[in-house]
Amino acid sequence: MRTIVLLALTYVISTMLSNVSSLRIIRLFGLSMDAGTLLYPITFTLRDLIHKKAGQKFAVFTIWAGAFFNAAMFLMFFLVASLPADLSVGKQAGFGQVLLPSWRIIVGSLVAMVVAELIDSQVYQWYVNRVKNYQWGRVLVSNFISIPLDTAIMVVIAFYGTIPDAVLWGVILSNIIIKYGITLLSLPLIYFVKKPGPAA
Repeated sequence: MRTIVLLALTYVISTMLSNVSSLRIIRLFGLSMDAGTLLYPITFTLRDLIHKKAGQKFAVFTIWAGAFFNAAMFLMFFLVASLPADLSVGKQAGFGQVLLPSWRIIVGSLVAMVVAELIDSQVYQWYVNRVKNYQWGRVLVSNFISIPLDTAIMVVIAFYGTIPDAVLWGVILSNIIIKYGITLLSLPLIYFVKKPGPAA
């Protein structure tokens, strides 16, 4: 039980940290990406660990819980940024500029997260039912499908029409490449969690 709670908390916290980190654009290996790309791919593997340990229903519940807390976080940022600042310590304009992204980024993040993670859960369960063995394959196949979907939904909702199409596709491609790389590095994590029974 403690393992399940820890995994669920780690998943939710990781999604929140990823979304906040996504507000900063960085450049690594010659590719431009949001900083959240470095952490967010791990959430797919964490979801797979939860699925393996607690089953599909709890994994889906965790996805919705993550979406709720992320929405609550962005709402809190909006409310705090809307409150009058104490001018005796400065204008504090930086808070809203840094932590209050456009509504398109917020919607894109939440929609992409829910859709991609739910599909990841379905693909993972399909693999378990059909293949059963090769635990690394569960993670690889489910993430291989959900990562491009997540990236495309997020980038299109957040940036379509605001940047040239060539740049848009470049951002999508670079994000997918980095996320696939991080997924490969996280594959061994699936073996750190013991399944409760044959149906896991």
